[in-house]
Amino acid sequence: MDRISSVVIVGAGAIGASVAAMLSDSGHAKVQVCASGERQERYRKEGFVVNGTRYFFPLAEKDTSRKADLVILAVKNYSLDEAIDEMKPLVGNDTIILSLLNGITAVPRLRDEFGADKVPFAMILGIDAHRHANEVQFTSKGQIFFGFEKERIAAGESKLRVLGDFLSVCNVPYRIPEDIVKEVWFKFMMNVAVNQWSAFLRASYSLFHRSRHARALLEQTMAEVVNLSKKFGTGLSDDDIARMLSILDGLPSFGRTSMLQDVEAGRRTEVEAFAGTMVRLSKEAGIRCPYNEMLYQAICALEESYAS
Repeated sequence: MDRISSVVIVGAGAIGASVAAMLSDSGHAKVQVCASGERQERYRKEGFVVNGTRYFFPLAEKDTSRKADLVILAVKNYSLDEAIDEMKPLVGNDTIILSLLNGITAVPRLRDEFGADKVPFAMILGIDAHRHANEVQFTSKGQIFFGFEKERIAAGESKLRVLGDFLSVCNVPYRIPEDIVKEVWFKFMMNVAVNQWSAFLRASYSLFHRSRHARALLEQTMAEVVNLSKKFGTGLSDDDIARMLSILDGLPSFGRTSMLQDVEAGRRTEVEAFAGTMVRLSKEAGIRCPYNEMLYQAICALEESYAS
């Protein structure tokens, strides 16, 4: 494949709808949305309102021989299996699958299903998209990071070039880091610490800017991720904790994490992808992660409180 001309978005929430709008506005690709059941009718009827503009993205036709050049996943981790079933008819031999899911488990799962050559590691950082009903607002596009691990870079070089060229002409910021695995784990560390504690404490970034106690909770929780990373050889070091706190200090004080928004809205959270993954992998590595063990129980209890 020399160029990308057809894109399917799987998961048209805050991130997915924002990316769909960016790509559609560029005029360089046909952008479709993958949906089934009730969502199909709702998308046809209501469309999506992104930064005040209403979009009616075409729905992906799953019974066609025309496969997507690029599939972008932006679902929650707990919806990944459903998303895989929906996207299977759209994936061809040359399709690139870009996962913007949080956590560290989605890419291995997608590779098991579709093959490692189709699925680079990827993430999005810095986008401030928020959704209310079918309306999405964002002021920062953020930046998409993607790449293959070092032993696959040579084989995947052409795919990375095609994807980079496409995002460039679409004016979507991107970066191909030297060590994408470490960068994905770095974001995982941020999610495990900041997302979970913000949800549990019901706090915006402001609390973590000014409270030494809140920052101490973040530091101890991030230390557990660094310890696990050292066991799995994924590149994090103690210096990355200070790097993360520096990034946090640059975020707007009124900002609220996605997990905090989920708790405030009474929605299911991604605790399984964060603390749940930490507990499981730490057990495999023969180490303890007491902060994550506590967070797992606490956030699961929060979810159970919704019905009371």
